[in-house]
Parts: sequence; structure tokens; C-alpha cells
Amino acid sequence: MAVHVTGLVAVVVFYLVILLTGIFASRKSKQLEKKCTGKKSEVAIIGGRNINVVIGVFTMTATWVGGAYIMGTAEAVYSPDQGLLWGFGPLAFFLNFFIAGLFFAKPMRSKCYVTMLDPFQHRYGQLFTTAILLPALVSDILWVACILAALGGMMSIVLEISSTISIPISAGVSIIYTLLGGLYAVAYTDIIQLSFIFVCLWLCIPFMFLSPAVTDLSQTAYFNQSSIHSWVGEVKLEDAGKWMDNFFVMAIGGLAYQALFQRILAASSSTQAQVTCFAAGGFVFIMGIPSIIIGAVAASADWNQTEYGLPPPHERGEAGNILPLVLSYITPNWMSVLGIGAIAAAVMSSMDSALLSSGSMFTQNLYKATLRKQASERELQWVIRITVLLVGLAGTGLAFNRSSIIALWVLATDLLYCIIAPQLVCVVHLRSANCYGAISGYVIGLLLRGLSGEPALGITPVLLYPGWREEDGVITQYFPFRTLIVLISLATIIAMSWLFQLGFTHHLIPQSWDVLDAFKKKMEAEEEEERPISNKENNFVFSTAL
Repeated sequence: MAVHVTGLVAVVVFYLVILLTGIFASRKSKQLEKKCTGKKSEVAIIGGRNINVVIGVFTMTATWVGGAYIMGTAEAVYSPDQGLLWGFGPLAFFLNFFIAGLFFAKPMRSKCYVTMLDPFQHRYGQLFTTAILLPALVSDILWVACILAALGGMMSIVLEISSTISIPISAGVSIIYTLLGGLYAVAYTDIIQLSFIFVCLWLCIPFMFLSPAVTDLSQTAYFNQSSIHSWVGEVKLEDAGKWMDNFFVMAIGGLAYQALFQRILAASSSTQAQVTCFAAGGFVFIMGIPSIIIGAVAASADWNQTEYGLPPPHERGEAGNILPLVLSYITPNWMSVLGIGAIAAAVMSSMDSALLSSGSMFTQNLYKATLRKQASERELQWVIRITVLLVGLAGTGLAFNRSSIIALWVLATDLLYCIIAPQLVCVVHLRSANCYGAISGYVIGLLLRGLSGEPALGITPVLLYPGWREEDGVITQYFPFRTLIVLISLATIIAMSWLFQLGFTHHLIPQSWDVLDAFKKKMEAEEEEERPISNKENNFVFSTAL
């Protein structure tokens, strides 16, 4: 098979534009560092809290509109056993941003935190913060692998370039400009990437409907050429638990991403942070519509009228690559080239955010706080770069895994939903929570999640919930067990925090047994939280007290 030369040239040009934009942004970042009177490492992490609303909306939207979002949504809509009702990414992410803006933007930004883990460090200490850091890093690596896998599948189909070449090159470009410019490089390249994604994907839609192989979508809403299922799909009563579980994993689990709080904390005020969240939620939803249409077109197409032929993609195990297949076989060649550019842009816009997210947390909450408390600002900047490189290499290695894109997408958020989300709710909104309760909830959540198994990793479940099924030797849980784990973890944190507080305050437990100094840290944290917000900011922030 010959390489698509025109497409390859177009992608190379696009990569050069992105790289040059990143270099330009790195110069702006260095200029800001010279003017900055505070910590220079914070310029790389949160842009010196100088990201305006427009750039903030662009970079927050682009972070979520990645290759996994675009290709995973199309895969869900096309798959005969799922359909539109299972392609809940756009709605889930809209809800994710709405909740973030309403309940988390103000308390996090008003306390001038640098990373998502700072409230854990202030209230619970270093030991527990490190425990929270580990699943966050693993999730970022899985996220990088997921979006690179999406790009590799796209290029191998449209440009006929092996994924062993396209994945490392794409990862290398993203790593380089993230190393050079930090958040400014990520934000400025996001503007170009998101604009390119929007224009290219919407431009492809009319050409799909003009193809003779595509049937009117209204006629195939309840029946399509490739299966007895409609592209709209259905949620049966016995599948409702799994649907609800996956929806909440995406909607609530996304709240525990450092990449989200990196944009919130980079805003110049709490008001701007909230507005950025609400606006980004609307834009993310809009950006998911082309993927839904592409999935519906694929389900409505007679593939025998295309060069692809029969059997259709899902029977060949290629449902995960349905978006590039539609662009390659149902649209003109030049349009498929634009499509690969859109996917490349989406991959980079999310990958750079995940890389910087990991580098920020490791440097700020582990290296600086424990390993090298006296580290210079220059040393911290180099630690961020090294961490970005290592996470990028780890994600690149996992990207060659042949798992479903949407499965990797959900798995990346799974850890955050089950382990970190309940902890984040308590540390931000529950003043009575303490380190002992948090540790109890963490252990219970991690234990229950491990015992529940994970088909994507080949882990057989020990706990079998009602409604489980075994298909081809693989056990799948249809009960919303992840949501149950979150609720149990949340209840454990609240109950154990109350019991330990009761024991220590009423001297039922000797004070000498407070080995983690939990109640001393708690009082110090509460005193710091009582610092009033300036009147100017307080007048314009939405009230979100629980």
C-alpha cells in the first residue's frame, strides 16, 4: 500500500505550524518569567494566573475535545450494540463543566492553589497527598495512550502510515512544545488546534450526505444496513445500571483531572474561572455533534457500495476506527486529509494538557514538598520537563495496545471517579473531614475497585454484583458498581472522620495516638481557609456554598 503523499505533506505542515506556535508561546512565557516577582515555576504550571477568558475557554475546550472524545463518540454511535444513547460524551462533559464551575471553581481559585492536590496537602499532609498523586498519574498516562491510539488508527487508515511511525512522531512534537513553553505553549497551540478541529469536522459533514452509499438518516434511525439495531440505540432495563455507571464516570470523574483545575487556577479571578467553565461546557457539547453525525452516517451506509466492501467495519473488529474509515471511503480524498489534520489537532490539544498536568502535580506536590524542599526555581522547571518527558514516553508505549478507544477512555477516568472524586468533594466542601477518614475511604474504595475486576486489564472480578454476565469467558458487571463504590467511599470518609474527631476531642483516644497530626493540621487549614476574599472579587462570584 502506497503512502498518501499529499496527506503526509499536509500533516507535516500542520505539525510545523503547531511547533512554531509553541516556540512563540515559550518566548512569551520566558518574558513573563522575567517580569514575575513570584515563583517562576508557577508561570509554567498556571501561566502566572494571567490567562484571559477567551484563551481560557479555548484551552479548556481543546483539552477535552481530544482524539478519544472525537473517535470514541463516533465509535459508540456506530456500534450496533450501543448507538447514540450510549454516545454520552458530549452531554457528560457538559455536565462535568457545569458542576466544576458551580461548585469547585470558586473555592479552589479563591484560595490561590497551584494544583488540584494542594488542598489535600494543606489539610491531610504529604503522605495522603502522595497516595492521591499515584492514581492521578496513572490516569494521565492512560489518557495519553488513549488519544495517541486514536491518532495511530487514523493515520494508518487515511495516510497508510504505520502507527509505529505516526504515534512516536506525534508524541514527540507534543512533548517538545510542552517542554519549551509550559501552560502558555499549551494554551496558544490549543487556539489553532481547536479552530482546525471545528472547521474540518463540520466541513466533512455535507460531503458525507452527498455520497450515494449513505441512506437518509431518518430512514435508518431504527434500522441500519449493518445490524438489526438502530443508530439511535436503546438502553434496556437490564443495561440501565451499566449505562448510568459509565455516564457518571465521564461526568463526575472528569472533575478530578488536574488539567481541568490547571485552567481554573490559571484564571485571573474566581469569576473568570467560573465563566470559563460554563462557556467551555457549551463548546465541548457543540464539538461532539460532528462525531455523532459521522457515527450515524457510518451506521446508515451501505459499505458494499464503497471500496471498503463487506463485511462492514464492526464485523472486522474495526469499529474503533470508524471515523477515519468514513473519511477515507465516504468522503473525497482531499477531505479525508483535512480529517486527519483535525484528529492530529485533537490529539495534541489533549496530550499536551495531560503531560503538563502530570509534571505540575509531581513537581509541586511531591518533589518540592518532600524530596527537595530547598529546590531552586530553575531546578523545579527542569523537574517539570523531565516528568513531562517520562509520562509522554509511558503513554506512547501503551498507545500500541489494541484495546477499544472508548474502553481506554472510560478506564482513564475510572480511577479518578472511584478514588479521587469522593476525596475531592470532601476536602473542598466538608470541613469535618480529616486525614484518618480520608485514608479509610481511600483504602475501601481502592479495595472494592480492585475486587470488582476490569476486563480491559484482564482482571477477573472477585465481587460479583447483581446482573453480571459472562460472554466468551469474560465477566462483565452490569450493576453500577463504580457509583456504588463512590458512595461507599464517601460515606466511609464522613463516618470515620466523625468517629475519629469524636474520639480525639472527647479524649476517648489519647492525643499521643494522633500520629499523623491530623487535628493539628485541620485547625491550621481551617484558619487559613477563613482568610476573606477581597470585596471586589466577592461581589461578582456566584455563591456555591454547600
